[in-house]
Amino acid sequence: MKTNVGCPDRMIRIVAGIALIALAASGSVGVWGWIGVLPLLSGLVRVCPAYSLLGIDTGGSCRGKRCATKR
Repeated sequence: MKTNVGCPDRMIRIVAGIALIALAASGSVGVWGWIGVLPLLSGLVRVCPAYSLLGIDTGGSCRGKRCATKR
């Protein structure tokens, strides 16, 4: 599967996902905080189904940088 999530986007997704999950686990936010699993997973696997549907690819922003993986 072709990746479509770039480095800056990936880092934002992972941090936001962890923050939402932590807030949900601590009871600060309701059950909706568990939606943080979605950005966390899409950041870890570098594939966003919504981006695929919309034809968006932010992966070009990290080609050749350290966080890029071989394609």
